[in-house]
Amino acid sequence: MSADRLYYRPLVQIGPARPAGAATLAGGWCWFTHLEVLTRRDKPRVIGLADAPDAVLNVLTMPPADVGGLNLEQPRVMGILNTTPDSFSDGGLHAAAQDAVAGGIAMRDAGVDLLDIGGESTRPGADTIAPEEEIRRTAPVIAGLRAAGVQSLISIDTRKAAVAQAAVAAGARLINDVSGFTYDGGLAPFAAQAEVPVCVMHALGDPATMQQNPQYDNVLLDVYDFLATQIAYLEQAGVPRRQIIADPGIGFGKTLAHNLTLLARLSLFHSLGVPILLGASRKRFIGTIGNAPQATARAPGSLGVALAGLSHGVQMVRVHDVPETLQAIALWRAAMAGAQA
Repeated sequence: MSADRLYYRPLVQIGPARPAGAATLAGGWCWFTHLEVLTRRDKPRVIGLADAPDAVLNVLTMPPADVGGLNLEQPRVMGILNTTPDSFSDGGLHAAAQDAVAGGIAMRDAGVDLLDIGGESTRPGADTIAPEEEIRRTAPVIAGLRAAGVQSLISIDTRKAAVAQAAVAAGARLINDVSGFTYDGGLAPFAAQAEVPVCVMHALGDPATMQQNPQYDNVLLDVYDFLATQIAYLEQAGVPRRQIIADPGIGFGKTLAHNLTLLARLSLFHSLGVPILLGASRKRFIGTIGNAPQATARAPGSLGVALAGLSHGVQMVRVHDVPETLQAIALWRAAMAGAQA
């Protein structure tokens, strides 16, 4: 990418007092009057709306389309349902299909907006497993949830086309690929053919190697450029932009400093013109900063990061602690608006 390319980040604000002429961010709960202009060459500078290109403002203010039936003009919660025996966060709590189905029903009853079913561990150092094993872990859970009457949107967390095909056949309606659709060339064409929305995530390397001294020229802009490139690739494969979600991939090939750099300027990713998903729940940096070595003790820190993401206008948070997150969001929204939502 050119060192002179300009990147525009809305300086997001929330609250009951809003200046005349402020622009609404993505049709949601945030607004902005200024933007930060970033380049690879010069120091950041701040401009007003009048000095921003119309094309940039059009992208930033356009309300997102519904994704899988979900309106994204309010915050949405994606519940994590790992069916792996070696998850970093829950130690195989839902490795048995019946336990996973029960866990999904509990999240549905708590009010979760969508469920993300994953059968391959993506913790640092994890090895790739065969598609057949991943299908064995995930497809029966998805089918079981549908058989139990769960109508919530279900996402399949996979890098593999064969796994996605089995998941969609079982009732999944969104594909969430932590490789950003770089691992399996058949996955994007399948998503287009199946007409399901997708989430494209940034990761540096695969889970087995991603935390081995990750380095960037500029982590914020490098991640942005990757996502922009992959969104264009998905469109070329036949996935409409209105059905694409982007995830900067907190913790995937990133140090603590990288994660914090991304979180501090998260609103930049709205310039991609697609909804943003933040998946930071129970990640290692939360344990480091929050003095919580055990992943299961990181709910308070995870809530803090999730609410920080919402303050940047992020439309969706991917979490382990569903009831706690829903409660925190309800109170955050009420406190920021001065009224119950």
